[in-house]
Amino acid sequence: MSDKELRQLVIDELEYEPSIDAADIGVAAENGVVTLSGHVSDYAQKTAAERAAWRVKGVRGIAQEIEVRLSGDKKRNDDEIAQRALSILAWNTTIPSAGIRVQVSGGWVTLSGNVSWNYQRRAAENEIRKLGGVTGVTNDIRLTTEVQASDLKRRIQEALKRHAEIEAGAVHVDVRADGTVRLDGHVDNWSEMQAVERAVWAAPGVRVIEDNLIFN
Repeated sequence: MSDKELRQLVIDELEYEPSIDAADIGVAAENGVVTLSGHVSDYAQKTAAERAAWRVKGVRGIAQEIEVRLSGDKKRNDDEIAQRALSILAWNTTIPSAGIRVQVSGGWVTLSGNVSWNYQRRAAENEIRKLGGVTGVTNDIRLTTEVQASDLKRRIQEALKRHAEIEAGAVHVDVRADGTVRLDGHVDNWSEMQAVERAVWAAPGVRVIEDNLIFN
């Protein structure tokens, strides 16, 4: 597939996605790497645009350069965003909000603290993305669950074998004592890579993933 064809496919997917106003998003493609530029009116659209681009067959990498430009009626004071962030985290029963701290600067939210599971960490970030006035999110929440590296590796390998959408034999797993999981090997597409990461994050004790998987 040529760069011109890939660029057009990404443009088509962005315009097809109903949650995105793609009028001010620019797309460039070179050797399978897509650059998204321009601006959108909220952070949720920025993340949706990246997900839409990854769905396109042939995309091997993304450079995310979209800027969030809030209109006057969508701008919020940092203290207001912080209060709303704490409230929305408290309402979500899957998130241990007492262990999470929120810092806001210029609409950019930084989350810190400790939780036991990655799904709690991701849920906290996803809730913040929905808030009006947010221009970006940094997720510095740490995972505290500890487990033996050998046991963790076994659990991950077994999980990969159970997933029908994953070719487990093509993925090599290495686990360090600090809970860092390194993934090497190859996958067929972005969806399979995401499936591998989800399976790994579901294992208790995973703190960091170093994803070195490549597309076939």
